Amino acid sequence: MTVLVTGGAGYIGSHACRALAAAGHVPVTYDNLSTGHKWAVKWGPLVVGDLSDAASLRKTIRQHDVQAVLHFAAHSLVGESTQRPRKYYRNNLVNTLNLLDAMLDTGVRRIVLSSTCAVYGEPQAEILHEMHPTQPVNPYGETKLAMERALRWYGNAYRFGWVSLRYFNAAGADYENEIGEAHTTETHLIPLVLEAAVSPEHPVSIFGTDYATPDGTAIRDYIHVMDLADAHVLALDYLLRGEPSVNFNLGTGKGHSVREVITAVERVTGRRVTVIEAPRREGDPPRLVAAAARAHTQLRWKPRCSELEDIVRSAWLWKARGIPQSAELHHQRAAG
Repeated sequence: MTVLVTGGAGYIGSHACRALAAAGHVPVTYDNLSTGHKWAVKWGPLVVGDLSDAASLRKTIRQHDVQAVLHFAAHSLVGESTQRPRKYYRNNLVNTLNLLDAMLDTGVRRIVLSSTCAVYGEPQAEILHEMHPTQPVNPYGETKLAMERALRWYGNAYRFGWVSLRYFNAAGADYENEIGEAHTTETHLIPLVLEAAVSPEHPVSIFGTDYATPDGTAIRDYIHVMDLADAHVLALDYLLRGEPSVNFNLGTGKGHSVREVITAVERVTGRRVTVIEAPRREGDPPRLVAAAARAHTQLRWKPRCSELEDIVRSAWLWKARGIPQSAELHHQRAAG
């Protein structure tokens, strides 16, 4: 089928397009390219458009005979969301409502949402399952939870079939090294540690060394981006089978500390990583690890490449490639 992929020129969205094409679907990327990249759109057409443009959305859906939607387009920086909540509510929530209305107007009733473990807020258990209370502590998590709730109510009223995928820490690059992570402002730990391995003048900061964890640093559940992409295709299959709408956690169920990530980078690259120990950041929990049994059972999903060193190795190969975004990012910095 033809699938509209909002934010399909971004990091996770582009990998999902790759997985859709491998499964025989036609991904149509809809992206305003504010953070996405033209070079990442390789497996179907690109429509440059904004989710605020309802007429463009309806035209795109009709023109390409879209039958389902994967929705990635959203702002996702936690720190920025606390400083600019207006930006996050308008783009993440208001524009999602525009998308849902465009789907209603054109008869499309299946959607898979890119959500986040940030909807849970401060963890009340070491392993987080889908029934954990949802109490976000920042506007990013709040807007994602509001998107999930909108899906539920639209589903009840208009017979939408929906799946919300709450992922933990996405990382790595595709297995064939064709696409990978490329953020103008990088906040993800693994690429920051890889940069520190390459450039000692850019040390990586460890925010908090006094957590109640084995080595004192925060623990996170890292999931390979292609495992995430595969889950979106399986979620689409799940909806096509007529299964009930539901939320799924996506993670490995295993946590790795900041120091363990640094050690893995040093093993893979053969380089020493320069670090700076810094105070904890407000709102950073000591541990975020997924219970993903529901996805294993109902989606028939199992991570294939999410051992920590495999993730780091794929990210390292992507970085070492001389990645195609180099000239683009240089142009963006010069223009800025």
